[in-house]
Amino acid sequence: MRVGAEEQDESAEFVNVEDSGGISREEQIPHVGEEKGRVSFSCYYKTPHRKPLEYGTMQTLLLAYQSLGVVYGDLGTSPLYVFSSISISNPQEEDILGILSLIFWTLTSIALIKYVFIVLHADDNGEGGTFALYSFLRQHISFQTKGIVPVNRLNSDANLSFYSKGSSIQSKTKKFLESSRRAQTILTFVVLLGTCMVIGDGALTPAISVLSAVQGIQSKSSKINQNDVVLLSVVILAILFLFQRFGTSKVSFSFSPIMLLWFTFTSSIGLHNIIKYYPTVFKALSPHYIFVFFSRNHKRGWEFLGAIALCITGAEAMFADLGHFNKRAIQVAFSAMVYPSLIITYAGEAAYLIKNPENISTTFYSSIPEPLFWPMFVVSTLAAVVASQALISASFSIIRQSVALGCFPRVNIIHTSSKHEGQVYTPEVNYFLMIACILIVVGFKGGPQIGNAFGVAVIWVMLITTCLMAVVMLVIWDTNIILVSIFVMVLLCIEGGYMTSLLNKVPQGGWVPFAISMFFLIIMLSWTHGRRKKSEYEAERKMSMLDLDQLITNNEITRLPGMCFFCTDLMNGIPPIIRHYVEHVRSVREVMVIITVRTLPIKSVLPEERFVVAKLGPKGVYRCLVQYGYMDTADMEGEDYIASVIEMLKEQAENQEEAHMLETTMHGGVIFILGRIILKSSKKSGWFSQLVINSLYRLLQKNFRSTVSTLRIPPAKTLQVGMLYEI
Repeated sequence: MRVGAEEQDESAEFVNVEDSGGISREEQIPHVGEEKGRVSFSCYYKTPHRKPLEYGTMQTLLLAYQSLGVVYGDLGTSPLYVFSSISISNPQEEDILGILSLIFWTLTSIALIKYVFIVLHADDNGEGGTFALYSFLRQHISFQTKGIVPVNRLNSDANLSFYSKGSSIQSKTKKFLESSRRAQTILTFVVLLGTCMVIGDGALTPAISVLSAVQGIQSKSSKINQNDVVLLSVVILAILFLFQRFGTSKVSFSFSPIMLLWFTFTSSIGLHNIIKYYPTVFKALSPHYIFVFFSRNHKRGWEFLGAIALCITGAEAMFADLGHFNKRAIQVAFSAMVYPSLIITYAGEAAYLIKNPENISTTFYSSIPEPLFWPMFVVSTLAAVVASQALISASFSIIRQSVALGCFPRVNIIHTSSKHEGQVYTPEVNYFLMIACILIVVGFKGGPQIGNAFGVAVIWVMLITTCLMAVVMLVIWDTNIILVSIFVMVLLCIEGGYMTSLLNKVPQGGWVPFAISMFFLIIMLSWTHGRRKKSEYEAERKMSMLDLDQLITNNEITRLPGMCFFCTDLMNGIPPIIRHYVEHVRSVREVMVIITVRTLPIKSVLPEERFVVAKLGPKGVYRCLVQYGYMDTADMEGEDYIASVIEMLKEQAENQEEAHMLETTMHGGVIFILGRIILKSSKKSGWFSQLVINSLYRLLQKNFRSTVSTLRIPPAKTLQVGMLYEI
């Protein structure tokens, strides 16, 4: 793909770069844009270049089956600990029916109506989670460039068919958000907090799930104490996290049969208990019993809400794990299998407790018929391991989205599937969660504090999702204000009620998710603050075409034979580090290519469309954008790569002399120069900026991967050039 540039251009800027997943060359109409002040890259298509994947019935059913082992483990195993977490003494029939009614309506309103019917439709090109909502909003709202999260898309991305075109609705909400920097900052901060809470959930879910399952063994032997349970739980959790490297697909095929067996067993036992103990238990579906419950228990009933909230743990994984599967598969799995099984299981536990209220602290295992105890113990333990998977996979997806939006330092993101872009594995995040999870289990020794921490994390994530969905409805979907008001008021009443109850639990373990969230929030805010300062510095000091021409044509600068690839993160414009390099080295190669690598959200980029090049003003200086798909290898080591770039550059040649120069340039040698930027906050910036930039950001920059670290560049031909930005 080639473009032209006017000699009087003031700066070189990538303006309109289309990714080309799945479209043949015949469907493309190249266009050379000539805009004063920039090099315009344009490529238009007769048909949209990327359409959403369409799944047949069998593919959807297969994905729905796989989702049982990844998405629904946490939500599906909640009957293990909900009733037993309610510390009510001598419960009466009305109490049990009231609790069951609360569980039913909570599952129905939040898990079924909110997530399955509404939230799943607010995906960002198939991706789900808090950051997907944020990205979805940013495609329709013009954020000011100095917001918390720097804009890292090209200016022309608004024209791409892959990205949403943006809403034409000029609602008051949209105008307010676009005009208020404070509102944008608050919105972004809320998104970051919700994201960090989900990651905290990823450490708490395995802890409570595995402990709840393993503790059942204590009822069969007095010789087994809590320390033994903790040790066994730690071993199981370590194996689980080590298993993550095999990828979501292999994990789901291993785990889905377990969850299918779990739902079959628990619903069957639930039906047995309903028939045997209390056949009319389903009368609790009437909301009347909720009012009876609170009229009987008053303040204590409100305090019990913190434990009842555990029935929806894992519901947020349906949205967060959306990228691993698809919308229809998740909806089918929940509606056809998970939801009815949960209702029957909880109803069976309630029926048993009505006749055996003294066993509420051991509800799940006590309600199992004696001949099935050990088989169910094995299935329960395996299911608890599976339950941990939902939020672990969600954490991987969230970190990937955070990196893509520039909100998190670059970590090693491994795509484990060539078919599903969202199936990823992040070793650094995996091992952090493993350590955090084990510390939580050992530190609390399986006490009620883990349940308190778990509930706090779950409800805060759901409240944040509700608020973001209200903005989506107003700004993007143009939903009637009355319907939006009903949606917000109903869910805020339900989730707010649970949240106020759980606030009492903060001193008793509820502080844990806030501590984990604060850890990740510090990383995100420090990283985004540093990136913003770096972007502002480069925007103010990036070179114009005139500056570059004067620098290169200076008689004191020697033009050496050969080719130089100058790798930079700066997507738009000419970075100041080039001036820094040329002025100090006092030489430049005969051909210099300022190169930026961009990873597109598609599987693979066609080889003939990998390079987008433009000629800059000075002789022998070019700008090149290299595009890769997420399954492509950014390989710059071979001669084929250099030859491909030269062939693209030759299309820019204005005469035979320039074409010959490009043809022979390889004989003079090739060198790759990597720009390394170091930020330093000046004393004028104040102590806070010095702390964030000089300590936190620099620590992250040193210990995490840089953008060019993913490139396969020959070490013998690599030169790293550093530059200090004092801000």
